[in-house]
Amino acid sequence: MVRILLKKTGRGFVLKNSMTPHITQIKVNKSIEILKVPVSKHPKGYNDHIGFDVDERLIKKILIMRYQKVSITTIQSKKDLDKLILRKPDLVFSGVKYFNFKKEKIWLNDFLKQNNISHITSSAKDLQSESNKSIAKDIIRKAKIITANSLVVYANKMPKSFALPMPFPVFVKPLIGGNSKGVDEHSVVTNSTELKKKIKDIQKKYNCASIVETYLRGKEYTVGIMQDTVTGNLIALPAEIIIEKNKQGQRILDFKMKKENTEELIKVSDIKLFNVLADMAKKSFTALKGRSIGRIDIRMNENFIPHFIEANLMPGLRGGYFYRCCNLNLNINYQEMILRIVNNGLTLSKI
Repeated sequence: MVRILLKKTGRGFVLKNSMTPHITQIKVNKSIEILKVPVSKHPKGYNDHIGFDVDERLIKKILIMRYQKVSITTIQSKKDLDKLILRKPDLVFSGVKYFNFKKEKIWLNDFLKQNNISHITSSAKDLQSESNKSIAKDIIRKAKIITANSLVVYANKMPKSFALPMPFPVFVKPLIGGNSKGVDEHSVVTNSTELKKKIKDIQKKYNCASIVETYLRGKEYTVGIMQDTVTGNLIALPAEIIIEKNKQGQRILDFKMKKENTEELIKVSDIKLFNVLADMAKKSFTALKGRSIGRIDIRMNENFIPHFIEANLMPGLRGGYFYRCCNLNLNINYQEMILRIVNNGLTLSKI
């Protein structure tokens, strides 16, 4: 068997060395293209069209050990995408949601599906539903899954006598976006003055509305979801997020903490809690029509009742939460995770 040894770094993994097999391995006769997309460096670009970025060279080194043809493709124009379609690869490995080509917006996974090319994550409609936290919560409520009370507030539409339909404290974050962007020590709001200030700050920095929801005081969990390539059944991979208290004595998973990687993930050892989290996560993933992989965030209230927080149907594939959930629950390494995801992409299109 060929093994790739990986060394963990702050942002993910790097190739440490490789072992040359004594016996030639028979590779699977499949062609895979890994998309490399130019990323905006402008501070207000936000790269909303990208669900996650990957280390293309590392992914290629992993996949080339098993598959006959693996290449890295840069997409800069509609012509590049059309050429990819003409090549007809068996699978496109990409964290791109959509492309904006002049006035044409193309959702990648739907475009690939229309051309009978397999991909690794969810459809355009479902990615749009997941990325808007209010829409996602509405879908969750209709599925009779518990989530905190919430409403959407636009900074430029707030009346002077604005009042919430829920008591303080509340939690305020951007309506759109992931990775805890816009979440900081001011996200837990205790009065109207703080509320208006935080909503205006989000509008200024992220150019979007805010979602205001009941503040949940309990522990936070994240649950990785991976579909079984044989049956299509969901496998839930819960982990507890250990968060240090901030200056206000609150445990808030904010953007700074995620960026600096100071939080810790541990395995959920209590079987009853494990099953409760797994059940909620699988029902949430199904309600949101997720495909292949995803991540569901859950938080307890003061009465230890779990609440859906948000979903990520394109979880990061470096060394982040999704990998750590896989590692803790399935005891697999990074290489094995990537190979499972690719096998999912190749197989699930047939289920």
